[in-house]
Amino acid sequence: MKGWGNPSRKRAKGRDRELEKKQVAKHKILDYMLEQRSTTKAELAKKLNLSMPTVLSNISELTEKGLVVEAGEMESTGGRKARKISLREDHCFAVGVDITAHHLGMVLLNLGGGIAAWQRVRLVFQPDAAYCRQMAELVRSFYQDKAAEEKILGIGVSFPGILNKSERILVKSHALKLENYSLKMMEQMLGLPVYFENDANAAMLAENPKKIRDAVYLSLNHTLGGAVCIDGRLFSGQGQKAGEFGHMLLVPGGKQCYCGKYGCADAYCAASVLTEDGAYGVDAFMGRLGKDEEADQKWEEYLENLAALISNLRMAFDTDVILGGDVGGYLGEYMVELGEKVQKNNLFDLDVGYLKNCSYQREASAVGVAKYFFQGFLERF
Repeated sequence: MKGWGNPSRKRAKGRDRELEKKQVAKHKILDYMLEQRSTTKAELAKKLNLSMPTVLSNISELTEKGLVVEAGEMESTGGRKARKISLREDHCFAVGVDITAHHLGMVLLNLGGGIAAWQRVRLVFQPDAAYCRQMAELVRSFYQDKAAEEKILGIGVSFPGILNKSERILVKSHALKLENYSLKMMEQMLGLPVYFENDANAAMLAENPKKIRDAVYLSLNHTLGGAVCIDGRLFSGQGQKAGEFGHMLLVPGGKQCYCGKYGCADAYCAASVLTEDGAYGVDAFMGRLGKDEEADQKWEEYLENLAALISNLRMAFDTDVILGGDVGGYLGEYMVELGEKVQKNNLFDLDVGYLKNCSYQREASAVGVAKYFFQGFLERF
């Protein structure tokens, strides 16, 4: 009769919907666990708004597959101690590489999000096959005695510049003095799956965009860069240039920037301002504070200019501002002083709680490009 439909087809559709719901729940669980060193089944149910049977079913399946393990007990609150669970850290790894004009930074990241190893070596960038070969050899030497190659998901590589990722081209990099440089040779020599990303975008990825949702990242390295995160996703702009805060006009007619313009934020807020263009490290400069009047004065001027830039970014985006890079890692003890300077420039915010310290310092970009591979890996479960 009409209207009754096909009962077996209805049952099949019902099963498909249940499987789809379980898969969605599983990915929510894995996403959450990827950003937590450990959790509990009760916490998963509460934080993700899932039923306990759904959580138990998924955790049981993931445990059988060797992806989830017990990680000890929670502190007792008077009752039975809850068992902590986590992703199995040694299940797989990813390598992150941060390329700068004079150095190579490398991290080995485990599935639990921990840095299993970190190394920074001096290597002057050259746009030729010899550099690619030497870089690939250094990367392999770095991870080979720490993790089996079959457990390495891939190698992420970050660059200070604008990338066309689909074509594997570094479109423009002032820092490396390059335009339209093909990355295919480098990809081939690394041997494993490779992901390329702008260094500031990579540093933002290290901060967990899904959690922070909306923010701008100010990368205070030798050159100044940035990244924009909107609704948990990186925003690249029409020409992949969103976040080029270093070349915003900060002081009209001011100091000349390495790009050739005058008054760019980079000429006032990059780490190179403090280090005499790389003559010594940021750590050496910071060690002089309180002992050297000239360094103290330079630091005061630096904070004033940084405060002006931060105020402009807050006005433009109305989001959190994360301070990262070589200088950002040292700003923790200066946040009150910096906050006071920012507040003088901004009468719209009653406080400066939107100013945040970065989670990582020098290794941030390498961590971010390595994390990329875990997301794709977990989506396959």
